[in-house]
Amino acid sequence: MGREFRLPDLGEGLTEAEIVAWLVAPGDTIVIDQAVVEVESAKSIVELPSPYGGVVASLFGDPGQIIHAGEVLLTVADAAEAVDVPDVPGVPDVPVAAATAATASEGSGAVLVGYGTTESTRPARTVAAGRFGGISTSRDTRVFPADASALPAPTLPVAAARTTPTASVMTDVPDPARRSPVVSPIVRRLARDNGFDASMLAGTGQNNLVLRTDVDDYICDLTARATPARNAVQPADVSADIRIPITGLRKAVSARLTTSRREIPEATIWLDVDATALFTARDQLLAVTGERFSVTALIARFVVAGLRQFPLLNSSVDTASQEILQHGAVNLGIAAQTSRGLMVPVIHGAHAMTTRQLRDSLAELVAHSPDGTFPPSALTGGTFTLNNFGSLGVDGSAAIINHPEAAILGIGRMIERSWVVDRALAVRTVVELSMVFDHRVCDGTTAAGFLTYVARCIENPVTLLADL
Repeated sequence: MGREFRLPDLGEGLTEAEIVAWLVAPGDTIVIDQAVVEVESAKSIVELPSPYGGVVASLFGDPGQIIHAGEVLLTVADAAEAVDVPDVPGVPDVPVAAATAATASEGSGAVLVGYGTTESTRPARTVAAGRFGGISTSRDTRVFPADASALPAPTLPVAAARTTPTASVMTDVPDPARRSPVVSPIVRRLARDNGFDASMLAGTGQNNLVLRTDVDDYICDLTARATPARNAVQPADVSADIRIPITGLRKAVSARLTTSRREIPEATIWLDVDATALFTARDQLLAVTGERFSVTALIARFVVAGLRQFPLLNSSVDTASQEILQHGAVNLGIAAQTSRGLMVPVIHGAHAMTTRQLRDSLAELVAHSPDGTFPPSALTGGTFTLNNFGSLGVDGSAAIINHPEAAILGIGRMIERSWVVDRALAVRTVVELSMVFDHRVCDGTTAAGFLTYVARCIENPVTLLADL
């Protein structure tokens, strides 16, 4: 009887997850803490390690399927219960060797990848230019060891047949016997949405890694072959309705925003601000220190200082006890548009950081923004949110407060406009700040005081010196 690996408690009240991709197949030999499945919860995409070693007997669930905590993900057979591998075209029917008795009999304390007893095998990340709100960001590029021996080596004839494409296999056709490595969740999802498993392709990346271009090329081939047939049968029905399931992150965001609108009596104020001096200060910092400070990082510094001046805005409402909970620490949330949707990673302890530390913490969040692979701990505990929606090309927004916080500050696009300076028209860089606050927590005087404080710091960054 195989041992059952059930979906563990993912923490933070999460009770379900979507299977993104299986990293093993029935008949594979696995060791304790080996990643066996990638799942997407409302918080993040994670790889789950098996608490058992042995031979994979059965998998439960297909990619795209929702599973709940406690449900069986897979079963693992002991050494004496090794199963035969299902027939695979071109692969001899060879029984899979059993795992060692020590590996099969021991249990793991691992729950999520990185919590176990083995060193992380996640590839390094490199950074290239991109967009994260209104600040410079990264495009996720995975780097693999040049030496193939640095990767886990297959020990069985069957595993080798699965992982190593041969010259006789066409590289543009998915092969069910192939198990090419696929790192990017975006690549897996793109393939799944188009009806195939990315790991069945022969990757052109290092160590047969399947790249985005491999999936795109195969989709183009499918489209080219299917287009004449579709045109011959009937034109596409562009009026057909499409049903899109609300799952994973979208489901969590929907629930939080609905709660915010239902519970919070919000009010919105806004203010146009001359940001010309802010850009001058940024350039001066570069000239003096040789270090780059983004405009968003500087505004984040002003926001943290403003919350120390108006601490009521760094609060939440405890509806059960009918109390306002004013937080001592400023945990600054940064709204980010990722490939998974809108997420709000948090800079914890922002109140105790210097401007340089705040900038570096922001850059660390940026590194994870393209694919939304933030650790769960980075998506909880926020006390105030900063949203740079100017990167979307808009000036203002009556944003929805990130429940259970009490306020959110939005930054619009920064553009040159006519502005009155010393009773004369001048061309200045102007930005609109939009402030949404919980009217249960404070009145307009407090919210306006905070907004005008941040505005003064933007118009004249030296203002901040008085509060340091």
